[in-house]
Amino acid sequence: MTRTIGLILLTALAACKPPATDSFADRQMENTRSAGPSTPITSPDTQDAIWSRSAVAGRILYGNPGEPPLLALACDFSSDPRQLIFTRYAQADEGAQAFLALIGNGHVARIPVDATEREGRTIWAGIADPKDPRMEAFSGGRTVTATIPGAGMVRLNASPLPGQLVEQCRTSSASDDTRDAQASPAKPGR
Repeated sequence: MTRTIGLILLTALAACKPPATDSFADRQMENTRSAGPSTPITSPDTQDAIWSRSAVAGRILYGNPGEPPLLALACDFSSDPRQLIFTRYAQADEGAQAFLALIGNGHVARIPVDATEREGRTIWAGIADPKDPRMEAFSGGRTVTATIPGAGMVRLNASPLPGQLVEQCRTSSASDDTRDAQASPAKPGR
């Protein structure tokens, strides 16, 4: 008799479970599609890396000679107000967001960056106000670090180029921009 009552209770409990729904199936599919974030990369060796002017006016690149750039800093002279554009050439997961931490020369800045599709790759990009006092991280003669979680830390060797670009982005006029774009590129500093 006890066995029969136990079986009846188990059958009743099983009957109380709701049927599967489309929304549950959709949630299961979403969960199985996501493999999680990519494996973090190691910080690149930047002992010999330098800043250099790009072929694009108002943009400088940072990287080891003869290798692809690790980072780019540009000024969008066409925007009002002007914006500094940061690009970290490291693989980013589609739809990811993070903060680029800049630390150097007595300043700390956290710049929001998003995974951005460029030339068939998803890389990190973000913008900052050139008038933000934290952009003074580029103005001194010391090393600066740029870190994005999962994309490693890039040690930026000292150079006058980033500070000059930030200052130009803050203060130059449209006629200055045209004149600078036509000027010959300066030798990269270290």
